Amino acid sequence: MTENSSGIAGLTVLAVFAHPDDEGFGCGGVLAILASRGARLITVVATNGDVGEISDPALATTENLGQVRQDEMRRAMAVTGAAEVHFLGYRDSGMDGTEDNKHPDSLNQATKEAVVEKIVKLIRELRPDVVFTHDPTGGYGHPDHIASYLHTKDAFAAAGSEQYPNAGQPWTPSLLYYVCFPRNNFRKIWEKMLEMGIKPPFASEILDKVGSPDDEVTTIIDVSSHVDTKITSLECHATQLQPDGPFGTLPKDYMKEIMSTEFFTLASSPPGETDADILANELPAGSPI
Repeated sequence: MTENSSGIAGLTVLAVFAHPDDEGFGCGGVLAILASRGARLITVVATNGDVGEISDPALATTENLGQVRQDEMRRAMAVTGAAEVHFLGYRDSGMDGTEDNKHPDSLNQATKEAVVEKIVKLIRELRPDVVFTHDPTGGYGHPDHIASYLHTKDAFAAAGSEQYPNAGQPWTPSLLYYVCFPRNNFRKIWEKMLEMGIKPPFASEILDKVGSPDDEVTTIIDVSSHVDTKITSLECHATQLQPDGPFGTLPKDYMKEIMSTEFFTLASSPPGETDADILANELPAGSPI
């Protein structure tokens, strides 16, 4: 496979995620590979991440965190190779059950129609061939992840129809992928943390509900060739990096190992095409779960 594979060069790839940094851990390697092989990569972020962590008070305040995280996202995408970054401008909804869910500017309070129309408009303007977004579980159930999955899925279906007549001329992307975090992988990381005396971020009683069901993964990609780019891009999200947190205290070589494989569900492809999975066809296969 040459660096400008004919199957990838010239594709337009749209990645829609809830917060700045969501793109990185789950599919940062694949996005970097696609960009390096000539795809036009565009990222869309639904919220500004206003309710995220602040790892160092010198980096941001609660008042300006959203703007700081937008800037971090732009720097990260420059590393990854994205041609454009778009923000839908919603406020971070915070974790499920928190007061931030009720904020009137949050994604959680936005109507489905308003959010879907914004994404449809971008799809019709940008004309992507491939769309990435969160999987139905949202990874760990974050309401903004789940909302971004639902709205992107609906926008993918609606973009080629006559719906939303004020959002531009219809355009139908070819492929829709969900970015997966397999449950078996979460369990392995959880066990590694316990083995090292690190308190995991998830309680054992909810472990079977965290992550994508293993049997829903259709595509496993080895991104070791671009894992250093992935890590450098993630490091741009400095406000969200907690050196003393559960993931920050895992050995760097172990983290690099687990970040070198990425998982996807091919959720939609053109009818009748049995070999449509461009990731599986064009990129190196990763190891099974």
